[in-house]
Amino acid sequence: MAYGYHMTDSIKTTVYLDAEDYRRLKRLAEAEGRPTAELVREAVAVYARGRSAPPQPSSLGLGRSGAGDVAERAEELLDGFGDATP
Repeated sequence: MAYGYHMTDSIKTTVYLDAEDYRRLKRLAEAEGRPTAELVREAVAVYARGRSAPPQPSSLGLGRSGAGDVAERAEELLDGFGDATP
């Protein structure tokens, strides 16, 4: 089946569809010779994968200075950062 669907990995759910959308779905399924449920699973997989947030770096937020004013002092703290050493 499409998109890695395996019965053992599945969770049953109920989705209410607009009547006209359901009729379109039924016509598509019939034309493709596939069950409507398979089309719904495929559509959800494509949508969810396309909307997933990109993974965050694992180091994000690991360094804590303990100082509460770092954001306010950013320019001061970064002054000279990246300058070549003499």
